[in-house]
Amino acid sequence: MSTDSHLPGHSHDGLGVDPSAEDCADYLERIVYFLDNELDAADCDAVRLHLDSCNPCLVKYDLQRTVKQVVARSCSEVAPHDLRERVRVQIREVQVRITEG
Repeated sequence: MSTDSHLPGHSHDGLGVDPSAEDCADYLERIVYFLDNELDAADCDAVRLHLDSCNPCLVKYDLQRTVKQVVARSCSEVAPHDLRERVRVQIREVQVRITEG
């Protein structure tokens, strides 16, 4: 039976007791920093331990990791010239409306 000492009542005992979103909120917030390697070793260990014992958080971690990978891969691609030009024109139109407004 694994119980997280940071979150009272947070139980992962295999008896069908799923933690609530409120119970896992702290870990879900830290997952973003964990993915970006912005946590110290102790926090990384705590997040890993939690993910090992909390399937709902693991699912959310996997989703965030996948989204991050897709965005990173997409950012390496160059948009077609026509698309870039249309975006530039729209940005200029918004800038003009803001300065005139």
